[in-house]
Amino acid sequence: MCPTKLTLGPVFYHWPAERLTDFYRRIADEAPVDRVHVGEVVCGKRLPFSDPVWPEVIERLERGGKEVVLSTLAAPSNVRECKVVKELCHDTRMVEINDLTALPSRRGQSFVAGPFINVYNGGTARYLIGQGALTVCPPVELSLASIGGMARACPEAEFEVFAFGRLPLALSGRCYHARLHGLHKDSCRFTCEQDPDGLAVDTAENQEFLAINGVQTLSNQVQAACPPPEKLAALNIRRLRLSPQSCDMVAVAKVYRDLVDGKADAEGARFLLSCLDLPGRIVDGFLQGKPGFQPAALR
Repeated sequence: MCPTKLTLGPVFYHWPAERLTDFYRRIADEAPVDRVHVGEVVCGKRLPFSDPVWPEVIERLERGGKEVVLSTLAAPSNVRECKVVKELCHDTRMVEINDLTALPSRRGQSFVAGPFINVYNGGTARYLIGQGALTVCPPVELSLASIGGMARACPEAEFEVFAFGRLPLALSGRCYHARLHGLHKDSCRFTCEQDPDGLAVDTAENQEFLAINGVQTLSNQVQAACPPPEKLAALNIRRLRLSPQSCDMVAVAKVYRDLVDGKADAEGARFLLSCLDLPGRIVDGFLQGKPGFQPAALR
């Protein structure tokens, strides 16, 4: 049985440069993950803040033995942002594509198909693999059984499950954070920086609903899927993705490392995760083929 690999996905939130640097230094030195994604995925306006950080971060991660993947914008909205995506796609490192318009720029080179690309069936997966995808992280609303069906049908690629973090659900042309503060997107004042895990949104009846992160909509709850390694092996799923939150991500990575190494069971892993300072309650409904807000529990 091949060991399940752990991936740390890109940071979705607008963290200050100093926080990003400190975060990745600790990941490089302490987190038992195999691959780390870096780069801005959500909002191109944040690029000037994070771009100066990446050279040092990449060097530190690679020195720490991590494979670095450059993640690209999921919805480039102007010429400047499209140019940034194109330049990243020409890099010699592995690149994560989150928008299909990037494919021509990556032609002839391998890439990761990110969760913002609509891979809902084996035909789409095979097309992307034919274009160079070595790893496919399907959209978060798919069930574990559906992902496993694609993984078994396409054994030449690694399939990755979004296992931990607030679930990325949608992107908009409008900035929710700016609107909340009575501002326009072009003059947002980067108010999203005030919410390092996104801002939870409840309904008028005070029920948990969603979370906002600039132009992004996420789940209010935190995905914490803990499938046993033998189940992942049976489904030919080779990677679990952990999405950064402001909690102790080294602790999260250690919980998942023990899980995939067979040193902890699902119940124990969920308990340890629930003890962390998470921004929402633990769920795993989508992976069970149920509503996404379904509480995580042994089944």
